[in-house]
Formats: sequence, C-alpha cells, structure tokens
Amino acid sequence: MIYLDHAAATPLDVRVLNTILPYFHEKYGNPSSLHTFGQQSREAINQARQLIANFIECNPKEIIFTSSGTESNNLAIFGIAQAYEKHGHHLITTQIEHESVLEPYRHLEKQGWEVTYLPVDRDGIVKIAALEKALSPKTTLVSIMTANNEIGTIQPIKKFAAIIKKYKDKQKPRPDQETKLTPPFFHTDACQAAGTLGINHNSLGIDLLSFNGSKIYGPKGIGALYLKKGINLTSQQYGGSQEYKRRAGTENVPAIIGLAKALEIAQQSQTVENKRLIKLRDYCFKKIQINLKNIILNGHLTQRLPNNLNLTIKGIEGEILLMRLDQAGIFASAGSACTAGSTEPSHVLRAIGRSKQEAYGSIRFSLGHSNDEVQIKHFLKTFLQIVKEIRAESGR
Repeated sequence: MIYLDHAAATPLDVRVLNTILPYFHEKYGNPSSLHTFGQQSREAINQARQLIANFIECNPKEIIFTSSGTESNNLAIFGIAQAYEKHGHHLITTQIEHESVLEPYRHLEKQGWEVTYLPVDRDGIVKIAALEKALSPKTTLVSIMTANNEIGTIQPIKKFAAIIKKYKDKQKPRPDQETKLTPPFFHTDACQAAGTLGINHNSLGIDLLSFNGSKIYGPKGIGALYLKKGINLTSQQYGGSQEYKRRAGTENVPAIIGLAKALEIAQQSQTVENKRLIKLRDYCFKKIQINLKNIILNGHLTQRLPNNLNLTIKGIEGEILLMRLDQAGIFASAGSACTAGSTEPSHVLRAIGRSKQEAYGSIRFSLGHSNDEVQIKHFLKTFLQIVKEIRAESGR
C-alpha cells in the first residue's frame, strides 16, 4: 500500500496514541466533576491547552476546543456574525475556501447578509487589490485560508492582515468603541497548514484561527479555534459552561490531549520533515514532467504546501485514474474528501481558470511521514504506466 492522501487524513502517530490511551480506560473522569478523579482530567486538559497556547503564543483562555476543523470554522463565522450583526451585514471570503467556510457564508447570504467572494489568480493567490476594494464600514468578518487543501497554495496572510489593520486604523471609532476590539475581524482556516507552517497569531496578525487533529497525525474528531481576547463570540450550542461558555458539551479528553501532542511533534519536526517532503514532491513532479506530455501543475510552483502535488492530466478522467491506482494499491484523491460525493468539478480548480474537462482530469497527491524514496519510485513506475494505458485506450 502506498498512501498519498495525507491532505484528507493522516494516520495517528504512535507517540500520540501512547499518550492518549490511559484517558480512555484509566483516567476517564468527567473534567467538570469536582472530585479528584474528575479533576485529573481537568488538569490534563489545562496542560494541553497551555501547550497549544505556547505554540500560538496566546493566552490559554483564547483556545476553544471543538469537534473538528469544520466546527471551528462554523463557530468562527456564525459566532462573529451573530455577535456583531448590528455592526453591519457584510462578509468577505474567497472563491477557493473549504466548504466548511463557504457553506456558512452561503447560509448567511440567504439570511440577507452581503458576501464578497474574492477572486484568485491562476496560481490560486487571492488578489490583494480585490481585498482592499471589498472592505467597507459594514464589513464584520474576513475569512481567508492559510493554505488551500486542494492545490496547496499558501496565501500571504500577513499582507492581508496588514491591509485589514490599515483599513481599521483609518476608521474613526465611536466613543463606545475606543477601548474595544471592533470589526472587521480576520479569520483564517489553518487546518492544512498547522503541521507544516507556523500558526503564531502575532506573526500572522489574525484574530481567529481554526485547525484540527486529523491533518497533523492526531486524532479525528477534534479541532480548536483561537479567539483573540476581547472579541465577542455567540455560542452555537447550549448546555453546560464548558470552554468558557463558548462551546457546551463534555470535553473529549483523549482527543484534546492527542491534538496537543500531535501539534508538539509537528512543531519539533517540521523543518526537517518539510525539507524531506519538498525533495520527494519535486522529484515526483520532475519525473512526471519528463515522462508525460500535457501535464499542468495546479497551484503555485513554490509557494505551496511541502507535501502537495495537484496535477491536471489532459486526456484522462481523474476518476478512472484513481480507480486504476486504487487497484494497484496506491491511494490518492481528486480533491477535497469533504466534496468527494459531488458530481460538480472542483470549485477551486474552476476558480484558477481550469475548464470543466481539465478539472475532471485532475488528481491530488499529498505526501506524508510514511512515504519514502522507495515508495515514490514504485508509485511513479505504476502511475506513468497507468496513464499511458488509459491514454492509449482512449486514443489520446
């Protein structure tokens, strides 16, 4: 088996597994219980929250644990929109966001909110001029992902943050706003970036940041939202007072601990691992370029995630190619796993100028810890042969 779909899900790191196992069957107390057994779980959560806060360089109370990256994005968007709806009914995002951002925006649009969907260039980079033009006194939230889950393009988040700050500095605050944080706020979906790029909120200049465990060799079913102190957020579920009354429900103790451990491992190894993945990725792309004609790289050539290689292979149906690879024990994808059931071509590829036919002929390889040079050489041999066979069968 050669697994090349790490952008969809990563295996649980054995070090993470060993760390969380006791919290399933030995230290299972409810963190809200006042007895010693429950408080052991509370202390474990506090330590995990502090560890994550250290990496983001924020106050632990600015970290809200959720069930996933999707919930973190939903909480950020709906929570801000509802808390600041009196400010104005205008939101900004991009045409290439994950569906967990786009769908909440579309829902708010149906409720009467005005939404600006920023265009991108052919490499998938958001146009700075478009953001500057879109900002208005009614803008409540701007949401731009750190790195795209399909084509791997990394956005210049710092530049966007500087533009938003410059715009806010020009606005004259009302007397009741002078000591408060006011819109527009800047949110980024960093689910694909957390394991390979820095997520320090000060260096990025963001107000809210979403990430999860399943993309960084941590558990599935766990996510987190960084929320800058002083920003209001309307809770989206009601019950207990967990997560500082931001997100009710008994905490998933093992997953929270696993998220912290996975992030710790990622931060410690990312420099060396990034170099290794870039070398493998570039070797893979070079060999494909040499051996196959009519190949298009989707996304920026260098400003992309270290493990991402998204290609349009002309004359090939991506679904057929994936099936043939699957039969050969090689697992990749045509794009986001969250939209795998859709019959529509990738909205990301369409946004960067690919035709429907080109979008349907695209495939994403996302490398990870388990992939080495031996695997990649075997993959290339099999992949090149399958593509040539499919083209010969179709007469292209």
